[in-house]
Amino acid sequence: MKWNKYTIETTTAAEDYMSSMLMDLGIEGIEIEDNVPLTKEDQASMFIDFLPELPPDEGKSYVSFYLEEDGRDQTEILKKVKVGLEQLRSMVEVGTGVISSSETEDLDWINNWKKYFTSFTIEDILIKPTWEELKEEDRDKFLIEIDPGISFGTGKHETTQLCIRQLLKYIRGNGEYTPAEQHPKVLDVGCGSGILSIVALKLGAGAVVGTDLDEDCMISTRDNMEVNHLDPSLGTFYVGNLIDDTKLQETVGTEEYDIVVANILADVIIPMAPVIPDRLKKGGHFITSGIIDFKEQEVKEAIEAAGLTVVEINHQGEWVNITAQKQ
Repeated sequence: MKWNKYTIETTTAAEDYMSSMLMDLGIEGIEIEDNVPLTKEDQASMFIDFLPELPPDEGKSYVSFYLEEDGRDQTEILKKVKVGLEQLRSMVEVGTGVISSSETEDLDWINNWKKYFTSFTIEDILIKPTWEELKEEDRDKFLIEIDPGISFGTGKHETTQLCIRQLLKYIRGNGEYTPAEQHPKVLDVGCGSGILSIVALKLGAGAVVGTDLDEDCMISTRDNMEVNHLDPSLGTFYVGNLIDDTKLQETVGTEEYDIVVANILADVIIPMAPVIPDRLKKGGHFITSGIIDFKEQEVKEAIEAAGLTVVEINHQGEWVNITAQKQ
């Protein structure tokens, strides 16, 4: 299917009015391009560690909309757009109002990214997308299958790999460390697709509890548990923000967990740090990543200020893992 893309050159002051006018005409799929910097509030709500570099904001905006190329004449709807645009001139500075057009294909954006997610290993764990066939030579490997769906978490990002390596150490153990608890209870904060919860369970965790801000993550996590043949009773998942939701804090419990894992971002971990010690049993570990390297010290100080002892710091590329213990 092909679509005609129409782009209106306008101003940042008029872009919201323009979008509303287009929606009133029954047009959906509107996109806005401008160079307006993100506010601190926007940055916090989007959990972005650092702001993108944009050209200077000169007040210009480009509002685009799409009309399906189905053989019908689009002249009438374009006339209505132009009339609406002229009516807006009496209310706000709309700029040139020039409309340009181009053609675009209806690409399968939901699934096209899958070609970039292929099987890979972390130590002896094989992480495979659900849509990829298992190779004969991999049939005896420690297998985890993942379909992120519309949630974050394929396992391929450095931050997730850092957390998985720590889960391997603190659940299964290695030459350096022998876990005190063979079947630990794990809290996965910001569970996303559920990959860390699933890794924890398949390594031997007795139970996991997960939280995330996004309701869609609950669906992805449950689906991925089923794909990995895990008993659904082993995982309990909640929507909410552990930082300031006291009811959620009470629900997940106090001094319940041998391990808390959080693969989020530095600017979320820092305000979260004070609520973590109450979730951990004595001797429990807080495993975290999503920390860009230049924020390492700031996160470390926040974790220590919360009363935890940092026991190791690991790096992969520009990303950092900090693991701490409740003494």
